[in-house]
Amino acid sequence: MIDLDDVLAARERVAETARHTPLDYSHTVSEMTGADVHLKLETFQRTGAFKIRGATNRIATLSAAEQEAGVVTASAGNHAQGVALAATRAGVDATVVMPEHAPVAKVKATRGYGGRVVLHGDDYAEAAERAHEIEREEGRTYVHAFDDPMVMAGQGTIGLEVMEDLPGTETVVVPIGGGGLISGIATAVKAKKPEVRVVGVQAEGASSVAQSLEKGEVVERDAVETIADGIATRRVGELTFEVIRERVDEVVTVSDDETAVALTTLLERGKTLVEGAGAVALAALLAERFDYADGETVVPCLCGGNIDLNVLTTVIMRGLVETGRYLRLRTVLKDRPGELERLVEVISTHRANIYAIEHDRASRDIAMNDAEVELDLETRGHDHVEALLDGLREAGYEVEVLV
Repeated sequence: MIDLDDVLAARERVAETARHTPLDYSHTVSEMTGADVHLKLETFQRTGAFKIRGATNRIATLSAAEQEAGVVTASAGNHAQGVALAATRAGVDATVVMPEHAPVAKVKATRGYGGRVVLHGDDYAEAAERAHEIEREEGRTYVHAFDDPMVMAGQGTIGLEVMEDLPGTETVVVPIGGGGLISGIATAVKAKKPEVRVVGVQAEGASSVAQSLEKGEVVERDAVETIADGIATRRVGELTFEVIRERVDEVVTVSDDETAVALTTLLERGKTLVEGAGAVALAALLAERFDYADGETVVPCLCGGNIDLNVLTTVIMRGLVETGRYLRLRTVLKDRPGELERLVEVISTHRANIYAIEHDRASRDIAMNDAEVELDLETRGHDHVEALLDGLREAGYEVEVLV
């Protein structure tokens, strides 16, 4: 099990490559939650995520023969970029296996940092199987995304920065995928100040840690499904599980909808772009998935900002729906002059903004003299949505909410 000395040694190795990222007080989130919230902006890290820390530390400890043979790894994206850049800076050849459906932006970035990308499998587990085959075939060193002491120690440098920049920290909230990040942070934080609470957060669709802690051994999920692709792993690591069990105080989960709300809140109010995995720590705070006191100093770790633009569009829309800012509905009108105008007048009276209207006379689900209408509307919150729907129903419309 790693200790503080490992993390301190890692800081020396990664200092020239990894940035000391900002710890930013968030007036907005503090006001929303009642806590004293400081965001650890690892989104501003080189490669856009914390993974460069662990990758750099691991590659720095390779022997000369291992450096000559090169490295191989598997990753959903952020570790891929970290290994690619760390290896390039060290003059080491790197092959990276990524799931076939990995975000395009992360694939392109990994290649841009000098890594040879192999796309294989539906998720991290299948990509890892192929990476281990390449390890055996080509004699490369496998750089694990999380279950490696040197990788954990490298990620732990974040914990050192938090405790040095904000000694009054009371709770640190950390995403969990395979567990490398929280293992390193918890090691550093608990060594510096044992009374600081460390809370881990998983996506509901990739939650293996709570079950593992309950059973006392690592439990693997059959599949994962979450917008937080950076933590979409079927299981926590064997080594990281032991650290989590000893040094992490609590593990909670958040839904994709809660993650989307956190992401859109950061984007709109904090002018900060994060990926799904980067938003789960804040999502847990906003959704009150763990208890905290008024004024408690809480540090959510925003671990990455490498989000695919197509995914971002979907997540923003989900966040708007969840906060009552966007509504799609369907209703049926008589197919005669003035009926559409009457519907629009009701919507206008309630001051909802129309994004789009689709008017269909040919649907088989309606009478011959009717027309089906779908509307995309901009709304101003859940109360506004309810008032609008009540107004439409009072006007005689049967309304079906689509999203």
